Amino acid sequence: MKLSVTSLCLAVIMASGMSALKSTPASAAEDKEILYWVAPMDPGYRREKPGKSPMGMDLVPVYADAENEGDIVKINPVMVQNLGVRTAKVERGKLWRMIEAVGYVAFDERKLSHLHLRTDGWIEKLTVKSNGERVKKGDVLLELYSRELVNAQEEYIQALRGSNDYLTRASKERLEALGMSKQQIREVASKRRAFQQVRILASQDGIVNNLNVREGMYVKPSTEVLALADLSSVWLLVDVFERQSAWVAAGQPAEVRLGYIPGREWEGNVEFVYPTIDPKTRTLQARLQFDNPDETLKPDMYADVRIYAGPKENVLSIPREALIKDSDSQRVVLSLGEGRFRAVPVVAGMESGEYVEILEGLNEGDKVVTSAQFLIDSEASLRASFSRMGSDDNPVEGTAIDAPVMGMGVVNEIFAGERRVNISHEPIEALGWPAMTMDFNLDENASLEGITPGAKVHFMLVKDDQGNYTVDSISVVE
Repeated sequence: MKLSVTSLCLAVIMASGMSALKSTPASAAEDKEILYWVAPMDPGYRREKPGKSPMGMDLVPVYADAENEGDIVKINPVMVQNLGVRTAKVERGKLWRMIEAVGYVAFDERKLSHLHLRTDGWIEKLTVKSNGERVKKGDVLLELYSRELVNAQEEYIQALRGSNDYLTRASKERLEALGMSKQQIREVASKRRAFQQVRILASQDGIVNNLNVREGMYVKPSTEVLALADLSSVWLLVDVFERQSAWVAAGQPAEVRLGYIPGREWEGNVEFVYPTIDPKTRTLQARLQFDNPDETLKPDMYADVRIYAGPKENVLSIPREALIKDSDSQRVVLSLGEGRFRAVPVVAGMESGEYVEILEGLNEGDKVVTSAQFLIDSEASLRASFSRMGSDDNPVEGTAIDAPVMGMGVVNEIFAGERRVNISHEPIEALGWPAMTMDFNLDENASLEGITPGAKVHFMLVKDDQGNYTVDSISVVE
């Protein structure tokens, strides 16, 4: 397996400062069964007896019980401090099922109405001119000319002049069915004349939304003229990840914050959970309802939402940053004390805020590494890196001369135009280099962003086609 840059960083740090494992006393080593001999720089080179590697180095023994200690690495305490390694204890206790999600404000659909006319006609006068205008219930929205409405009024007038009560009632009901208000029908009855323009009134208080017509337009019943929305109450629609969908239920308390109003918090409850998952976003939608008398909450605003789905008792948990995930495994770096570390597989459960539940693999009181991310961010290669750590005489098995090599030092000067940097580096034992000051060329992958003269840095060396070492990556030691 080819090591990533981060994994090799870990490997060479072991090589460049400190032994990976304490060697056994010679007397004890003599009692152990030797399985085979390997090259220090190439674990694939095996022999049945001592000898020299292709690079001229002495072969080192692999003992029968090496598997028991082969996954433990030891870092000098000074190096641990330089790398800023921090640990946290595995704790047992209560872990809240807290759902952190993004929501957006929407109209309360129970206070939203749409206006469609009930007959064809022309808009002779439009009282509201733009979206956002406020209207009261009963306000005139527009005046409509419709031949059908005019004819229906004349039929009603004729019925009033006759003595047929059934015809009169039927003509009146037809006017109501075509959208005339009771007030306008009374005006027709009292004045005994048909109005050419019929007033269309607002059915509720609210603001005008989706105004789709202008004066003079010909409209049909299928045309949505406008919508009226009452903002005194709004919905907050929250998208919950599918993996947390089983947690959320109606009645659960929730907190809402808006980025544009820092310091203010809304408290509410989950009012409704929709029964289906969105096939595109793979989220479940939950709904909260808030009174909005000052109209601070405006439709389409985004909000940060926390839903408290209840606690889970007697749970082992660790900080979420300590968990390493890849496509097919989960693990943590366990601190064994005295600079000794081991990567152990775990089974993680639910996540809650900054913590994650551990179902298998750890015990209460264990210490896990929570920082020094460059040591663990190569998730797929971390275990392989640990397995390549050997004895004092062979601190890093598998670090071949042609593989990347890690160094530490101080930047003296930067030649940005020449893609070159001068560094006073510490001994690099993997290459047999003593401490010295020298120039290094930068290859195309190296970035000097954040690097200044005087900075203490880690840097990765790779061999080019001419056999010279160039800097592949460089970063400041935190």
